[in-house]
Amino acid sequence: MIYTVRINNKEYEVEVERGKANLLKTTEVSAPAPVATPQTVAPVQQVAPAPKDGANTIKAPMPGIILDIKAAPGTSVKRGDVVLILEAMKMENEITAPVDGVVSQVLVTKGSSVATGDSLITYQ
Repeated sequence: MIYTVRINNKEYEVEVERGKANLLKTTEVSAPAPVATPQTVAPVQQVAPAPKDGANTIKAPMPGIILDIKAAPGTSVKRGDVVLILEAMKMENEITAPVDGVVSQVLVTKGSSVATGDSLITYQ
């Protein structure tokens, strides 16, 4: 098989056969090849409309299992603080506080399954 390998602005054409490699051709390349950069995933945030009793609710953005609860009732949280960890599709998703406030109720328990749109935490 013949492979083309690019290293430091040079392309090497290499033939590999039965565990041996033979250099066929070397070419100078003017511009370096673009390098793929890994994409980062932002923490999941969910802002829900206020229920009728005046409290705000954080709802599940996707179905999953509650792995950890980071905030208890009465805890003051700032916007962006992680309030719980939701496992979905074998990934741990950080659910964060959408605004500064005080946790009123935690409506789920560790290990419980939730569906998309289920209420997780209320805050004021």
